[in-house]
This record gives sequence, C-alpha cells and structure tokens, in this order.
Amino acid sequence: MQITITGISNIAEVQPGNDLPGLILSGCEASGVELQAGDILVIAQKIVSKAEGQVVDLREVEPSPFAKQYAEKWGKDPRQIEVVLRESKRVVRMDKGVLITETRHGFVCANAGVDASNVPGEHMVTLLPVDSDASAARIRAVVKDRAGVDVPVIISDSFGRTWRNGIINIAIGVSGLMPLNDLRGQKDQHGYLMHATVIAIADELASAAELVMGKLAACPAAVIRGYNYEPAEGTAQELVMDPARDMFR
Repeated sequence: MQITITGISNIAEVQPGNDLPGLILSGCEASGVELQAGDILVIAQKIVSKAEGQVVDLREVEPSPFAKQYAEKWGKDPRQIEVVLRESKRVVRMDKGVLITETRHGFVCANAGVDASNVPGEHMVTLLPVDSDASAARIRAVVKDRAGVDVPVIISDSFGRTWRNGIINIAIGVSGLMPLNDLRGQKDQHGYLMHATVIAIADELASAAELVMGKLAACPAAVIRGYNYEPAEGTAQELVMDPARDMFR
C-alpha cells in the first residue's frame, strides 16, 4: 500500500458564516489537488468551529467566583476558565492550571477543547463544534454535490494522552468511513485468534494528516490518497468508550 498525504494550505482566514466547503474546494484547486474517489478529506477543527460561529469574545464573559478563584491561583484568565466550565459536562481532574473535562460530546480532553491558538483577536477563543459528526456529514454532502465525488470527511483536533508526552491529532468528527477496524475473531499469521484488537482507523488517519497540516503552517486541511478504507456512514461517537467499560472513570 502506498499512501500520499497532501496539505491544502491555500485557504483564506475563515470567518463565521463562511462557505467552508467552498473554501476547501478552492484551496484544493489552488493546491493542484483534484479530489478523486477513494480520497479522504481531513479538516482541522479550528476552521470548522470558526465557520460555524463557535467563537467566544472573552470580553462578554462574566466569570463565576469559582472561576476567578481557580484562575487567580494559577495565573490564568478567569473568563477563559469560565468558558471551559460552561463547555464541560463534568470535570475529570483540575490541577496546575489545567482542567481535564468531559465535553457534551463525550470527549475527555484539556480545557473542554476551548482554545485561543490560531484565532485572530486578543480576547477570542474557539469552542468545539456543537455536533462534529453532523459538521463532517454536512461538509461531505456539499463537497459531493459540488465536486461530484463522495469522499469521507474527518474533523481532527489535537488531544493530549494519558501517560504520554506530546499531543496528537484524533478524529472528533467522522462521515463516510468506518472509524474502527474490528479484528476480533480473526486469526493472525500464526493462527492466534484475536480477542481484543480494534484499530482506531479514523484517529490514525487524523494523526497522519497532522504530519503535513502542522500547527504553524496555516494548512488546515489535507487529502489522504491510497488508503483502502471501509465505506460507511461512520461517526466519531463510535470512538468514545462506553462508560461501563471505562476503567479510569
């Protein structure tokens, strides 16, 4: 198998209400990429959130006494702490100025995905999309209508990992492919029967795309070509572990 990953960097700064699929298709054209059947489109969460208006002006946020107390202790902006708390379904752990929370989507991540990086304006932060699977499905449908090709869409975001240094990109929105490859019940080359192996394909694709997208290169999308995925409607919710099986909850 030979896989190529091409960054789509010719995308203008995204504003709330922008036609994001149109901007991405224009970026593909400017980058010399013509979408083909079998391609996979990976899009950074940040531009999806911007286009959907998931942007908060901290000057309009009144922090709670709790947010003020925590922010003062760790030298943080109490308004941003307040936004994190509002975006959280539960706080998993909070220490050293970082809040690990569970979002309404079921994602466990730092600061509920609230982020000030790559956002114009000193007082602006972005939130995660309200429904990132629905966002991926909408983008996929518009791209299919305009480009005449049905390509899976993965919305990716950077998450930290327990017990590992460094962040990687994972899939927080999926449409058009099976996000998991369940190998349970199959035998390996030595005849061993797999009992627990389930590969997070969508996360691996999101992380691979990050190698060309980067954080500082103004490259918010990428096209993966050559990976033999399993077509399916698919959702990122399939990647979220059932709380009943979560030994760390």
